[in-house]
Amino acid sequence: MVIEVIGGIEPARTLILSAFANGKSVVTANKALLAKHGGELFAAADKNGVDLYYEASVAGAIPILRPLRESLVGDHVLRVMGIVNGTTNFILTKMDESGAAFGDALAEAQALGFAEADPTADVEGFDAAAKAAILAGLAFHSRVTDADVFREGITKITDTDVAVAKSLDLVVKLLAIAELTADNKISVRVHPTLISRSHPLASVREAFNAVFVESESAGAMMFYGRGAGGAPTASAILGDLVAVARHRISGGLGPRESDYADLGIAPMGTTKTRYLIRLDVADRPGVLAAVAQTFSKHDVSIQTVRQTGRGDNAELIVMTHKATDAALAATVAELSGLDAVKDVASVIRVEGMSA
Repeated sequence: MVIEVIGGIEPARTLILSAFANGKSVVTANKALLAKHGGELFAAADKNGVDLYYEASVAGAIPILRPLRESLVGDHVLRVMGIVNGTTNFILTKMDESGAAFGDALAEAQALGFAEADPTADVEGFDAAAKAAILAGLAFHSRVTDADVFREGITKITDTDVAVAKSLDLVVKLLAIAELTADNKISVRVHPTLISRSHPLASVREAFNAVFVESESAGAMMFYGRGAGGAPTASAILGDLVAVARHRISGGLGPRESDYADLGIAPMGTTKTRYLIRLDVADRPGVLAAVAQTFSKHDVSIQTVRQTGRGDNAELIVMTHKATDAALAATVAELSGLDAVKDVASVIRVEGMSA
């Protein structure tokens, strides 16, 4: 048996394939490798009659991959939505609870060891995107790579965004979301998301992770715990090691992953969700009508509008009903060109709410 924790694509990929060719099962925590070359690795493991286990690759010690891989295999998973990056969740928690700006919250995360000196992989969503690909592949028995994942990080989230969210009883989280569309394609994305403070994921604080799963028969369930660190990762690796050892003793193998459904990936432009848009506008007659007309032109229905400030500092806070990402993008592009709109200050997707 081989345990791979060196990370990265090479030489990890070559070493794992070599281990398979020599009849060795592998336990890995390498999310980046699995998100890019998982299909190749699963096929090689199957061809050589060995196991590939990787619980530690997503959400540390939280047992989420095995339930998707085994416990829920007879169910029909509809959606997976999770906080899978502890660094960004720590930053957003600090911004929410203390009103800190992004840069200050990041500096605190780095000082406490929750963020790397170069935090790009975390704050720009690359780490979460790799994990989203793995979760989507397991949930929907299909091949998903990190290239299939729409990705947007948290670097544009401001303390004003967080304060506005709080005033609406919402909270900002970086979520990895994978779901089946009406035409049986997989929508998989990572982006800052507003959710109700009553949603189970809203209570996940600081560096903790959680994955919220919705399935046809089992309903809604949440898996919660420490998502990173030496001890949580070691716990997940040891759990996989014991599973592989049991299979070897019994003369069997774990679940095979070389057979899978060939589901397509839904373009991000077709994804439907709600949006919260903040607009810096001139405070004069006709502005609201022009803004509303622009939304209507692109078939984006407004649910609520709130104006704050007066004069040079007037702001419109618009909550929409569900609309496609393409329609919203066209709306924002046209709003940016209106004389009355000084700036489209922010656009944040909203999940977990009806309509």
